[in-house]
Amino acid sequence: MKRINLLDQNTSNKIAAGEVVERPSSVVKELVENSIDANSKNITIEIEEGGTTLIKIIDDGDGIHSEDVKKAFLPHATSKIRTSEDIFSINTLGFRGEALPSISSVSKVNIKTRTEDNDFGKELIIEGGEFISFEECGVNKGTTIEVRDIFYNVPARKKFLKSISREASIITDIINRIALSNPKISFKLYNNGKKVLHTYGNGKLSDVVRTIYGKTISENTLYFEHVEDEITLYGYIGKEEISRGSRNNQSIFVNGRYIKHKTLVAAVENAFKSFSTVNKFPFFILFVEVYPDFVDVNIHPTKAEIKFKDDRLLFKKVFDAVHSALKEDVFKTFSIPEEEKDVYKPEEIEEIRLNISPRMDEEVSFKKYAPQEVTEVKLPIDLKPEVKYEPLNELVKEDKVELNIGVETKEEPVKEIIKDKGIPKFPPLKLIGQFNKTYILGEYDEVLYMIDQHAAHEKILFERYLKSIEEDTLVVQPLLLPTLIHLSIDDYAYYEENKGVFSRAGFTLEDFGGNSLSLKEVPYFLGKLDPKELFLGILDNIKELGTGKTTEVKYNRIATMACKSAVKGNDNLSDIEMVKLIDELRYIDDPFHCPHGRPTIIKFTNYDLEKKFRRIVWEMVK
Repeated sequence: MKRINLLDQNTSNKIAAGEVVERPSSVVKELVENSIDANSKNITIEIEEGGTTLIKIIDDGDGIHSEDVKKAFLPHATSKIRTSEDIFSINTLGFRGEALPSISSVSKVNIKTRTEDNDFGKELIIEGGEFISFEECGVNKGTTIEVRDIFYNVPARKKFLKSISREASIITDIINRIALSNPKISFKLYNNGKKVLHTYGNGKLSDVVRTIYGKTISENTLYFEHVEDEITLYGYIGKEEISRGSRNNQSIFVNGRYIKHKTLVAAVENAFKSFSTVNKFPFFILFVEVYPDFVDVNIHPTKAEIKFKDDRLLFKKVFDAVHSALKEDVFKTFSIPEEEKDVYKPEEIEEIRLNISPRMDEEVSFKKYAPQEVTEVKLPIDLKPEVKYEPLNELVKEDKVELNIGVETKEEPVKEIIKDKGIPKFPPLKLIGQFNKTYILGEYDEVLYMIDQHAAHEKILFERYLKSIEEDTLVVQPLLLPTLIHLSIDDYAYYEENKGVFSRAGFTLEDFGGNSLSLKEVPYFLGKLDPKELFLGILDNIKELGTGKTTEVKYNRIATMACKSAVKGNDNLSDIEMVKLIDELRYIDDPFHCPHGRPTIIKFTNYDLEKKFRRIVWEMVK
């Protein structure tokens, strides 16, 4: 048996850092939360290369006392708590004392800080957990910390980072959440020198929502609120128009801390489904304020998961608050405005009198006109209309006109152009008909085939779309009017990362200022689909993939979403349309499964049918 070894401090810090510092966004979160706990009013975040080369946080908070600067980078050193009992009454975002030593053990850190009562500040340089220098410096009140070359001494962990643009978008998303929970603080975020976010710190949550998510979302949200002694709830719930295919635009904050909680998400979504028919996820921002001893935040080092003492009670409170807001909005939509009850007062009309007196002594004479002679105008013979009169019995004949529909035409028969379609995957079917306007019935060699017309057509379009992308033969159509799409900061970052994928997939988009895009061209076969809704749906689907996925997988997702133009269930198809659909389905690569994995075609043998009707049992008995 191997002997037990005591790990040195450097190794143990690197191991502990794995729980706190997962990626550059973890560093940003921990440092910004420290700035918030320091009562900062203005916080500036600068990142380069997705935070892998530089993360810089500048705040105007209280600063760190000169004697505590080094101490702050020691394990389990914190100013937030003193004893274990303090964990159950935490009012700050940080408290574990693990963030700074974990960050410094896997990066190069430079911190400058000054408190208000000191004329000079302190500068500390740490590399890989080792103190390099500690000197006085000139710096404004507050703290400026730089983290460079994260994971430079742990290359194995660096390999698991996502792309630069993706890491930057994750950081942007975290800052967005933090800005929502702190509307009184002004946040500035710069990515490679470009300003990405700027909130003004005026304390208005609505302004922060508009800054982060844009005009479209901010104008389609409803405010809700529920206040009690123990629990206070408030926030915004989005209307049906801005619901999305993913939960990326959902935020929950408990006592100012961004968390993830399935019970609270379920409460909001169930309330939303009571007033919506779309199969999408609602936009919402939920703030919960409870007494600190009602929750436990010391579950995970990232503090993203918490426990409540009574989940059921909280579920009901959140459901009722959101449900009431949505119900009130519906009632307002159909409300009848009260009629004004003003007393009618007739206007005073000024009487105008005309003193006109007719003179009866004057004679009225009438001039007599003699009738004029009417001269006859004769038309030339060639200008007179030729009128032919036929007897009535000649016009109305009793003989019936028979239409010879069965006349044989001598047209040449249309010869089918035989192309190399490939190998058929199932035999040619004799069409029986359509069942319930959803399923196509066919037969071959005493076998009954049932085809889901929607799933089959969807798979045909799916493979055709992918093949056209692969062969670069995709046909696009320009929109009559370009569609303007306003994206959130996070959505725009995802689009930037996959701009080339969208372009090759047939979507022509141009920047329209800020985080807005102008959609000008779409794939031709999309038909009458809403291009904006389709684009956002595809974007949400790509979001769920994360990174590390190949472009082929992303094309698959795009093709899956784009195939919404396929025929639907309850669509009445002609015999010619059904025959053509079956023929095309026979020659695709995989005709047996739709893009979502559902079966497209099933079959019943004669044996299966006779067994169902118990004919086999009867014959055995006979």
